[in-house]
Amino acid sequence: MSRSLRLVFAGTPEFAAVHLQALIDAGYPIAAVYTQPDRPAGRGQKLAMSPVKQLALSHGIPVQQPPILRDPAAQATLAALEPDLLVVVAYGLILPQAVLDIPRLGCINSHASLLPRWRGAAPIQRALEAGDAESGVTVMRMEAGLDTGPMLSKVTTPLTATDTGGSLHDRLAALGAAAVVQALPGLADGSLQGEVQDDNLATYAHKLNKDEARLDWGRPAVELERRIRAFDPWPLCHTALAGEPLKVWAAELAEGQGVPGMVLDADRAGLLVACGEGALRLTRLQLPGGKPLGFADLYNARRERFAPGQVLGL
Repeated sequence: MSRSLRLVFAGTPEFAAVHLQALIDAGYPIAAVYTQPDRPAGRGQKLAMSPVKQLALSHGIPVQQPPILRDPAAQATLAALEPDLLVVVAYGLILPQAVLDIPRLGCINSHASLLPRWRGAAPIQRALEAGDAESGVTVMRMEAGLDTGPMLSKVTTPLTATDTGGSLHDRLAALGAAAVVQALPGLADGSLQGEVQDDNLATYAHKLNKDEARLDWGRPAVELERRIRAFDPWPLCHTALAGEPLKVWAAELAEGQGVPGMVLDADRAGLLVACGEGALRLTRLQLPGGKPLGFADLYNARRERFAPGQVLGL
C-alpha cells in the first residue's frame, strides 16, 4: 500500500506546515521532520520554533534542525532514517546532490507557481505583482538546479483583483498539500512520470526585500496597486506622510492627475494620491504606533493630517 511509504518531510513556514498536516491526516508515516534552526522573533527576540517544528512536536514526530546539509554527519543522520521519499516544501536550505540521492524514490517539492514561470524564492508575490491571470502549484522531482526538476503535477487557480499575498498564500498552501498527497500513490508504484521543464519559458521570482516595498509614486497607479496587494502582509508597502512612516495595506485605482505623490483629495472613501500615470485611492493605512485602519476611521479622527497638497514620500 502507498501509505507504507516511509517519508521524511523538510519544511519551515506555515505554507509547509499545511502540507505536513495533510500528509499526517492522510495516514502517511513520517519518520522525521527537517526544519530550519529556531530563530529570534518578536520584540523580545526570543528563539521561536518554526510552524513545521511546532506541528511535528505536537504529533510526536522527531525533529532535525541542521544548519546546513553539506555536513557529512547531517547526511549520515538522514541516510540512517532509510526514507523512501523526501517531501520538501519551503525548507529554505539547499539540498546537495548527496542528499537528493539518499531516498529510495528521490525527493519531491511543492512549489507555489506554475513552473517554469516563477522559479525562485517569492513566486506568490511576483505573480500578483506582474498581473498574472492565474497561479498555482507545481509538484516536481528535485534536482540540483533551482526549481528545475521534472514536473509531476500542476494545479491552477485564477487570480482575482482582490487577491493579496496573504490570500493567495493560503489558497496555494491548501492546493499544494492536496496535490502532494494525490501524487504519492503514483510515485510509489512508478506510474507517475515527470514532464521536463522548458527552460526557455523560465522566469525568476527574486527574494523580497523591504526596500522595494517603498512606494515610488512616479510609477503607474496600476503597477503600484498590484504591488500593494502582492506585498500584503509582508514586506508591506510603505511611504512617508509629513516625514513620518505610513504603511499602506490597501488601495484601489482611481481618477486623478497631478505631481506624483501629491494628495489630491481626502474623504471617508480614501486618500487620493497622484501617480506617474493615474491615481490611487488609499483605503487602509497604518500610522506610527497605531494599528491598520480603514481610512474612514483615520479621517474621522485625524482629518488635519491628510490635507490635500501634501506630497507623500517626503
